[in-house]
Amino acid sequence: MSEETKNSQEEEAIGKTYDFRVAKRLLGYLKPYWYIAAAALALTVLVNVLGSLQPRFTQIAVDDYITPKQTDGIWIFALAFFGLFLFRFIFSYVQEILLNNVGQRVMFDLRTEIYTKLQEQEVAFYDKNPVGRTITRITSDVDALNELFTSGVIDVLGDLVIIFAIIAQMFAYDWKLALVSLITVPLLFTATNWFRKHARSGFDKVRTRTAKLNAFLQEHISGAQTVQLFNAEAKAQKRFDDINDDYRNANIETIYYYSIFYPMVDFIGTIGVALVIWFGGYQFIAEMSLTEKAVTIGIVIALVQYSQNLFQPIRDLSDKFNILQAAIVASHRIFQLLDLPVEIKSPENPKKSGKVVGKIEFQNVWFAYKNEDWILKDVSFAVNPGESIALVGHTGSGKTTVTNLLMRVYDVQKGQILVDGVDVRDWNLRDLRENFAVVLQDVFLFSGAIEDNIRLGNKEITDEKIRWAAEEVHAAEFIEKLEEGYGSQVKERGAGLSVGQKQLISFARALAFEPTILILDEATSSIDTETEQLIQQAVDRVMLDRTSLVIAHRLSTIQKCDRIMVFHHGELREAGTHQELLNLHGLYWRLYQLQYVEEKIHSSAPPASNQNLSLETGTSN
Repeated sequence: MSEETKNSQEEEAIGKTYDFRVAKRLLGYLKPYWYIAAAALALTVLVNVLGSLQPRFTQIAVDDYITPKQTDGIWIFALAFFGLFLFRFIFSYVQEILLNNVGQRVMFDLRTEIYTKLQEQEVAFYDKNPVGRTITRITSDVDALNELFTSGVIDVLGDLVIIFAIIAQMFAYDWKLALVSLITVPLLFTATNWFRKHARSGFDKVRTRTAKLNAFLQEHISGAQTVQLFNAEAKAQKRFDDINDDYRNANIETIYYYSIFYPMVDFIGTIGVALVIWFGGYQFIAEMSLTEKAVTIGIVIALVQYSQNLFQPIRDLSDKFNILQAAIVASHRIFQLLDLPVEIKSPENPKKSGKVVGKIEFQNVWFAYKNEDWILKDVSFAVNPGESIALVGHTGSGKTTVTNLLMRVYDVQKGQILVDGVDVRDWNLRDLRENFAVVLQDVFLFSGAIEDNIRLGNKEITDEKIRWAAEEVHAAEFIEKLEEGYGSQVKERGAGLSVGQKQLISFARALAFEPTILILDEATSSIDTETEQLIQQAVDRVMLDRTSLVIAHRLSTIQKCDRIMVFHHGELREAGTHQELLNLHGLYWRLYQLQYVEEKIHSSAPPASNQNLSLETGTSN
């Protein structure tokens, strides 16, 4: 089963899950703002009650002024009518302000909580979840909840208030006419229930397709260069068209149910109005000869208006119910993310924190990213403070995994890793990682100023320190030539800078943090020879008196290291200095031959003792 299919099925499963405990948990986010929500609710009730009085004013106008042709006091009546709706307008304005204020505050809290969770989540989470799908949680799903708080819960209560207020007013006028007008309500509820069930399915499909669309766009926009270089635009376009078509069809399906439901509600409402006119008119004509009439023209008109007004909140309730269901679906997705356990976190009572001395020990370490597909197998070694260690081996031999485990990006399945004699799982995680600086082959730069990319939000790193670090790695030479110098803006992912320039900035970043342990992961592999010579001096000085782990395929960059450790298929096969390993005529010697004296590989066979050591390339690192 493909990862895309699996993710899609997970989305579908979430969409079919409904639990009102989730709604209860969601309403808990209103708790800090209950006073604002309460004020908005009170105003909603007041606005709807005032709105329900309009037909009564119509009845009084017809029966007391228009029919008897009475003009005395009519201006006071008109002024009262105007005042009523002026206050209703003011209250409605304040209610909208309060509702949206609550909604935005809740959205802020939710987005902050989700982002904080994503920052705390271990890297393994991002190995399994597409970025686009995760972004959907913090954007589209949170927006669905915004609709709930701004036009959902409070408005539902308001609609219920106006429904009961209208029915009460109708029965106060004439119970027979009220019953006649309510004959069509069962039809309305039948139509509403049909719409609710089918629209819910449409909402589920729309949100599932949205997550799938976002995941595809994020991946292919980030990889646009690769798509173009391999002439894969047509294939990518075809996949996008299929995903986009699914998204469009899901929306059209939802629109189809809306297009049937709303005209149907209007038609049912028209039947109710016709029944009121027919029965009310018949009753009025029958009572024309009586001195005191139970039904007047004004009452019939008022009941017609009440009948029309009654169907609007009932229709709105159905719409609000769909908003509620969409919010519950979005909530399931959000809470599923928020409830994920963080596997890599600081222990409740850390045994160690603060600055490290720099001693590292791997004791019988076994590690696999999945099940028992071991990446490291029974690896043991020790690194003394200030010692520089090079890790070499073919791709997939486990070099980068060693450094990831050391910084506790992942946890080992067997054995233990010690820093200063304490298991990394017993360290305060933040303090542990503060002792490391990492320079990777694929440098990630954030949008913003160059100095901010070096400082990375650490206010303790002064401008002077940034300039010192840049000068040490010779990054100052190109930075100071830029129009705004260290304040020059870096585009997304460092666009506009060469690979070498980005790596120099990464070196400056590592130096500025003054780590105790330095990790260089293929840090100079993408730099031209001239640039490499410039930074090699700075790297040597930085590594002095620091525990350093250097991962490199280019053996020329690691010959000066105190020790070189050779990994093969997850096992530590050889360890020693450059010359010692060459004298062994083992794996390191083979790597050296491949890079520098390849012609000897063809002219002479390796020693017999090493013929069983293959050089297959692994599949993962």
